[in-house]
Amino acid sequence: MKPPLEGAPLLSILVPGYNVDRFITDCLEHIVAQMHQRHELIVVDDGSTDQTVARVQAVQAAHTQLQIRLVVQPNQGIADARNRALLEAHGEYILFVDSDDRLLPGSLDALERVIAAQRPDVIATALRMWHPDAPDKDRDVYMSYAPEQTITCQEAILTAFFDDRHMYVWCKVFRREIYAQEAMPLFPSRRLFEDVAVVPRLLQRCRSLVYLPHVLLAYRQHPVSITRVISEQWCIDFASALAAVKPHFERGGVSKAVRARFDVAVCHFYIGMIKNSYQLPSGAGKTVRGKVRGIFLDSLFGSPQQVLAGMNDAGDRRDARTARQVQRALDDCRWFHLQQTAVRKLKLWQRLERTRAAQR
Repeated sequence: MKPPLEGAPLLSILVPGYNVDRFITDCLEHIVAQMHQRHELIVVDDGSTDQTVARVQAVQAAHTQLQIRLVVQPNQGIADARNRALLEAHGEYILFVDSDDRLLPGSLDALERVIAAQRPDVIATALRMWHPDAPDKDRDVYMSYAPEQTITCQEAILTAFFDDRHMYVWCKVFRREIYAQEAMPLFPSRRLFEDVAVVPRLLQRCRSLVYLPHVLLAYRQHPVSITRVISEQWCIDFASALAAVKPHFERGGVSKAVRARFDVAVCHFYIGMIKNSYQLPSGAGKTVRGKVRGIFLDSLFGSPQQVLAGMNDAGDRRDARTARQVQRALDDCRWFHLQQTAVRKLKLWQRLERTRAAQR
């Protein structure tokens, strides 16, 4: 990462984008409406072939009083676009915004108030699951941290994080120094779920966290297409994201409590991937489930028997349900297999019906 400049911005807002000309103007306008001279906006275009670059340049031209920079690179994927944005940033704090999302009004001011008062290593925020085509489905998501307090216990920072399991990099505003402590490139190249592999490592380095219960960003939920393909690589990347974190935690000596909550999060991720694998053709699904089984088992600090027993005994109904499903998946339970196959067929039929209804 570049060394800080004298009089460097307080906040660097980083927007990676690829072929998002339908969304990028709306995204940037929601940012620039809140910016002032202590902010910089860096857009990394990852080799777009549509009008994304032209849309960004139009926003630049309309707001010449602001620090807005466009960086264009050959297409390399979202992880490499994030890495390039980090290399270009000079701000004391880093805020990522995805190019199809909205930074909600008052967000930069809210972050600045926390920075001025407490200057933590990281600010965690609330978020909105945003359904532009179905507003009745919108919901705001809040974290389990105590609000507005400076949390200085690493165990408290990480256990709440894994309990919440909202691992998006854009709802964690890290001090730039935290990123600088990691070797670059940070986000794993050409991999999906790149923030899941990185955010826990960054939090491990934080000595202070403040939770701001402000809904910072509207996270666009795209209607699921009937042609959406869950690939073998999608499943492997999903299963591997937290597996990549385990060695860092081992070297860092995280507490027993953090390891236990990490294992629970791994189980939730694993069963989510297993369920999605039933969208693959039967043979491909069986193959990928065999591959990710080993990744899953290697990801755990405890033995699967210990982890699943702990989830069953902890009194959390969601954890207990996940533990039962994980056990059935590991046992290759025929009833679980038939159930998941039927559920996926039902969901496909429902999508087809919705598509037909929209075309009438």
